[in-house]
Amino acid sequence: MDTKSLELKAAEMRLATWKMIYQAKTGHTGSDLSCADILVALYHQVLKQTPETFSDPDRDRYIQSKGHAVEILYNVLADRGYFPKSDLVSYSQFNSPYIGHPTNHINGIEMNTGSLGHGLGLSVGIALAGKINHRDYHVYTLMGDGEQAEGSVWEAAMAAGNYHLDNLTAIIDHNRLQISGPTTQVMNSEPLAEKYVAFGFDVVEINGNNMSELVETLSSPNPTKKPRLILADTIKGRGISFAEGKANWHHKVPTEDEFNQGVNELELTIGGLKNE
Repeated sequence: MDTKSLELKAAEMRLATWKMIYQAKTGHTGSDLSCADILVALYHQVLKQTPETFSDPDRDRYIQSKGHAVEILYNVLADRGYFPKSDLVSYSQFNSPYIGHPTNHINGIEMNTGSLGHGLGLSVGIALAGKINHRDYHVYTLMGDGEQAEGSVWEAAMAAGNYHLDNLTAIIDHNRLQISGPTTQVMNSEPLAEKYVAFGFDVVEINGNNMSELVETLSSPNPTKKPRLILADTIKGRGISFAEGKANWHHKVPTEDEFNQGVNELELTIGGLKNE
């Protein structure tokens, strides 16, 4: 897919997620909208994985450490054909397998996540296993910036650097907000780039809501013999004007008026991309 097609896809995924959260009356809205471009770039352009190859031992792996943003992940997986889109009508309903954090009961999801700080460690283990078993796969994991306050993240980062896991790419959805406010005020983990360099990572800083930068960076070879950290600057609530950059939209369901305004804004974005 070309850049415009990917941008259109990301806007469509934001709209589908917005509608799903409103219907279910639950969801991490701002977090979903923040990382939509990252997931679309991964699943539509970068990952060597399809619904048909999900059991292939040489498939690329994706671990969503910031598991609270599961709604956008479900929509991207459904769009790629891992399961029918109609399944998502049951999201967060009684007895539905589509619950509020990733579970490997769902086709396309590698690991149960959501307890923050675990995804990087899981990914380090999978990447190290790939090295030991001479497997040709790459491991990607998406973390939140609030998650960087977890000590287990830094234990995993130390291990990744120690084992020179150049088959690992960690991405931080760097929107600078978490559920209780700005990350710099809740628990300041900056400067993140310098810290990951010190732990032995090759660090690349990009605009995480810019599709061309995402695809170019995620697709580029890593010749450094180090694990890679992509510090992706994003906007929480991206795509809906009144939610952008607002901590209170981390986990919030829109009112009817907000829902309709959000639908209108996203449909205008979609229409504009189709007409370019």
